[in-house]
Amino acid sequence: MDTRMYQVPNISCGHCVHTIQTELAELAGVRRVEVNQAEKRVAVDFEPPATDEGIRRLLGEIDYPVAA
Repeated sequence: MDTRMYQVPNISCGHCVHTIQTELAELAGVRRVEVNQAEKRVAVDFEPPATDEGIRRLLGEIDYPVAA
């Protein structure tokens, strides 16, 4: 299992947190999603078939792109 932290500047409210948690949890292989609204960070535990690239792509698709 892999754990990654993503800096997501667009997190501004509880709705953002809920949307990110819901969408990422539906991705096959994602085991845990923890969103810190104050720090604008997302922690994800995942295993194949989920990938870092796939998680980043999904975050971008739902309008929460990862900071460069």
